[in-house]
Amino acid sequence: MQKKPSEELGDFNKLFNEYKERFTRFANTYVRDISVAEDFTNDSFLYYWENRATIDTQSNPPAYILTTLKHKCLNYLQSVQIRQDVSEKLRLHAEWELQTRITSLEACEPYQLFTEEIQNIVNESLRNLPEKTRKIFLLSRKENYSHKEIAEKVGLSTKSVEFHINKTLKVLRENLKDYLPVLTYLSLFL
Repeated sequence: MQKKPSEELGDFNKLFNEYKERFTRFANTYVRDISVAEDFTNDSFLYYWENRATIDTQSNPPAYILTTLKHKCLNYLQSVQIRQDVSEKLRLHAEWELQTRITSLEACEPYQLFTEEIQNIVNESLRNLPEKTRKIFLLSRKENYSHKEIAEKVGLSTKSVEFHINKTLKVLRENLKDYLPVLTYLSLFL
């Protein structure tokens, strides 16, 4: 025999009042958030109410509602676990990326990065100088001869030697203008 809607509602209210608090405590044991537990409990009762016509009349309503509640809690906890796993992977990736940047920066030697390039520019600049100017500059800088010694060696006045050295320095300054700030900075630490 079919129950009247008011009887069904009365039975449901009785079921709700009898089990709501117990089911909420059950859910809260797992989700550890009372508002989430209450929402899941209410949703489970609502799901039962909305689907009561399709549920076997021999079924146990509290067991049906508790099973629904169990699945809601499981889905929630699995979702929390996925978020935590993703957060952990993101944290590990960020930590790895930071460590990579630190290691890379520690290994970076600005002096070495520029030395070869600067040396190539200096060599090319010296190759393009007139032979006499290049020879005077190399005697001054590589052989550490004084201006007077160079003048005697090449048969020029000391003023002419200074002219050739200044000419070479001007060419080098021009060709190395992009590196001068770096060279100045490095010279402070070398």
